[in-house]
Amino acid sequence: MNSILRGWVNYFRIGNSSQAFSKVKFHVEHKVRRFMARRSRRKGFGWKRWSSETLYGAWGLFQDYQLAYVDAKARAGRTEP
Repeated sequence: MNSILRGWVNYFRIGNSSQAFSKVKFHVEHKVRRFMARRSRRKGFGWKRWSSETLYGAWGLFQDYQLAYVDAKARAGRTEP
């Protein structure tokens, strides 16, 4: 799952996609927590049971949802003299 997330984020990183990134991040956290709750045969999503530090630190879930900004000069292919 991390490789798919990494590829998707790298593809859409350039542009105005911060709202989409926050929605995807929430959806992925939701699915991982639900999977772990079902795996441990518990009800709910485990919002209090598993912290974000556990998801991203101990379990290694992808978390680099940052935008990359490109200079207008670089887009136009110009370089400074």
